[in-house]
Amino acid sequence: MAWPPPGSSSSGSRGGGAGAAAEGGSRAASPPSPLWALPEELLLLICSYLDAQALGRLGQVCRRLRFLSSRDLLWRRIARGCLNSGFTQLGTDLAAGIPVKERVKVSRNWKHGRCRREIVLKWKCNLMPWMELDGEYLYLSQAENIQAYRLCAGSTGLQCHPQAIFSGHQEDVCRFVLVNSHIVSGGGDGNIVLHKIRGSYSAKFSAHEQEVNCVDFQGGLIVSGSRDRTAKVWSLSTGRVGQCLHTVQTEDRVWSIAISPLLSSFVTGTACCGHTSPLRIWDLESSQLLTCLGTDFHRGAGVLDVFYETPSLLLSCGYDTYIRYWDIRTSTRKCVQEWEEPHDSALYCIRSDKNHMIASGSSYYGVVRLWDKRQTQCLQSFHLSSPTSSPVYCLRFSTTHLYAALASALHVLDFTAP
Repeated sequence: MAWPPPGSSSSGSRGGGAGAAAEGGSRAASPPSPLWALPEELLLLICSYLDAQALGRLGQVCRRLRFLSSRDLLWRRIARGCLNSGFTQLGTDLAAGIPVKERVKVSRNWKHGRCRREIVLKWKCNLMPWMELDGEYLYLSQAENIQAYRLCAGSTGLQCHPQAIFSGHQEDVCRFVLVNSHIVSGGGDGNIVLHKIRGSYSAKFSAHEQEVNCVDFQGGLIVSGSRDRTAKVWSLSTGRVGQCLHTVQTEDRVWSIAISPLLSSFVTGTACCGHTSPLRIWDLESSQLLTCLGTDFHRGAGVLDVFYETPSLLLSCGYDTYIRYWDIRTSTRKCVQEWEEPHDSALYCIRSDKNHMIASGSSYYGVVRLWDKRQTQCLQSFHLSSPTSSPVYCLRFSTTHLYAALASALHVLDFTAP
């Protein structure tokens, strides 16, 4: 894209042509600003010292400065300090292709809770749905099936009918994950089902004696946890699909599970009905216990959801109403930060933008809360199911929308259109 010539202006020509003619000649063009004699690299360096407000005002001066001040290079530093702008703590861009300046604008809506709410799906009987987002599709479990809905571009809605339905369980799907174009689900029938999204391949195998409460899938391995007080590691390599590699006796019901990004270990969150920590990390290759997290959990303080941000940073939440942030490099006995649900409500699900923002779903009245890790109090709250109470069983979000699955409806919050 070529810049406008130095003397151009977005405001067009000014009036006064008759006066100029009366003076017997046209008005001389203004000399170009010395600013344009500077190389682009130096102009960008000068602009890098401006904050978001100053950059926005600079872009209103003329077309050339509007082009310059809109460069992703300038907004990236600002975006890394914003909520849910698509950048991780390490600077990785998770939303490449969306102008960074626009993401910063939408981030202000997240911060101030400005959004448009809508119910996009309803169903007649109460369920415990789970979901995943993948680009243009939202995958939602409803009873024994998983349905894929196409997201409508430029709106909060979904297409009325699912584009695909993935089945195989005889009872309700408890949890599922979507990784590398594969869906791995665990069900109340004790089975694990594997589907390839684009294709007819599927596999099903008996995994546990009771319902499979949680699953994760990375690096050709599945880990699963069950009410039967075991966690298991399964192979998906050719010729060994569904072969159990290890069985871990957790001595407690397993509610949540996650594989470390390094593919070297996995964490289990259990019901905390015994005398051991409900958060434990196990070696993925040998299934030996590596460490326990925390020492002060109360009996019954089960961990319902866990989420790895990095190989050493993870979040947990559950029945004891706390969100806990763990850094296993510094301490396994005490979390580095914690936030308490204001109304003593259990927390069913948790996710973060891998930077500053955390979103949590509570067990009463469908309350979704946004948290800023740099603050101690809740940032924003959204009550989605008053007066009928329902937990937020699952939530997922992009840089523009948040989806929350309740007992009888799927809610969406659109932060692009407050």
